[in-house]
Order: sequence, then C-alpha cells, then structure tokens
Amino acid sequence: MAATNNVTRMLDTRNIPYTTFEIPAEKLSALEVSDYLHIPPEDVFKTIVLQREKNGKPILAVVPATGEVDPKKLAEFLKEKKVSVTTLREAEALTGLQAGGISPLALINKGFQVVIDKSAVEQGKILISGGQRGLQIQLTAQDLIRLINARTANISSQG
Repeated sequence: MAATNNVTRMLDTRNIPYTTFEIPAEKLSALEVSDYLHIPPEDVFKTIVLQREKNGKPILAVVPATGEVDPKKLAEFLKEKKVSVTTLREAEALTGLQAGGISPLALINKGFQVVIDKSAVEQGKILISGGQRGLQIQLTAQDLIRLINARTANISSQG
C-alpha cells in the first residue's frame, strides 16, 4: 500500500509521475536514506533551510546527500551579501515540518525561494523527502523544478 499525504495527492492531481518509498519514521540523514533504500547517494537529495542576512523570505537549498550546501555559492547566485544555514529548531519553526521531513513539495506557495543544485538535472530521477518523516518521493528533477518554480545552480560542495 502506497503512502498518501498532501504531497502525493498534489502530485496525483497534477499528473506528475512519482514513486513513494516508506522508510522508518525517524530523522534519517540523506546518506542513511540512501543506505536504507540501496539507492546511490548522488540520487538522494536533502533540503536545507537558510536565512538571508537581511529580512526576506527563507531559502530552501536542495543538495545531494554526498555534499553540503555552500552558503557563499548560494549567496552569490542569489545576489545576497550573506545567507546562513538555520539550526534544526529554526528550520522546523520556519517550515512547520519536522527535520527529516522538510520538502520543497510540501512548501509550495509558502513563500520559500527554492534553489536546487544543478547536479540534480544530471541525475534524471532524484529522491527527496515527501513532506513527513518516513516518506521519500522519487521523481524527475525537471518535474520537481517546474512544479516548485525552482532555480538551479552550483550550490553544493562535496563533503
């Protein structure tokens, strides 16, 4: 039985092809998700919440499990003086979602600017959180970019 939530219902309504994967409903890192599902880590992406130095809407950076968001690259791309990664508590407060379940798909039309690392486009299909712990969604990077009106840039550094 496939998991269903607001994200999957929205994808169904918009006729976006996707696959769901259920994992333990605990906070797993993107690398742990990769190991658990036996999916290459470069296909698993995590969502990092960042704030601008000056007031403005928060930023969601979607980067591969194998890397980290590079705040300097992201700030330069967005023409911001400085952006900083939030704490887990701040990320949860800003998104209303639990860490491990933060997803740009669950935050459509919530005022977040989304930037996806350009490596996602090269991967074809990627795996991201489904908006709650325990649910991962695989879809094409192009569908994700189009659906959430994201921009792509080289914003990660290999960790």
